[in-house]
Amino acid sequence: MNRPNMNRMLGLFTAAALCFGAGASAMAEPANLLGVFSNWSAYSSGSGASLTCYALSKPRATQPRAAKRGSIYLMVSDWPSRKVKAEPQIVYGYLAKEGGAAALGVGGDKFSFFIRNSGKEGSAWLQQLTDNSRLISAMSAGVSAVASGISARNTKTSDTYSLAGFNDAMARAHAACQM
Repeated sequence: MNRPNMNRMLGLFTAAALCFGAGASAMAEPANLLGVFSNWSAYSSGSGASLTCYALSKPRATQPRAAKRGSIYLMVSDWPSRKVKAEPQIVYGYLAKEGGAAALGVGGDKFSFFIRNSGKEGSAWLQQLTDNSRLISAMSAGVSAVASGISARNTKTSDTYSLAGFNDAMARAHAACQM
């Protein structure tokens, strides 16, 4: 499958997951691909109070390679109706160990995340909201980010994301959500 089709399918999956996770109606609105920027893609989904815009990327490398995992991605979302701008989320592609260590490292900085499982996948969000602007700044200036987590089976994982295209994808997402 070529990259634009893969990105479009990932966007549709992500939009469905966002709508389900956000408590919106069970029928998710399709994601609109706003653009592909190197290793990042920008999307919007919904309208009015359900509008969300986001940039996401799939990892360039995962460890351990043999681990069975579903969709793995790093995403940064805007939620205009909630007045939330640039909220980072890590999706591990497995049930995570609740209360387990989760982090995102960018350059010399490491940011702690908390894990919450939904369905068959664990996601993580920034533990200290006051770190949000520092994390986004680090990602904007960085080359790569490494997400670490622990599965419910105690498997430690490490996913490396390229940050090439992050700034352009975020700019497009912010513009689409007028944030």
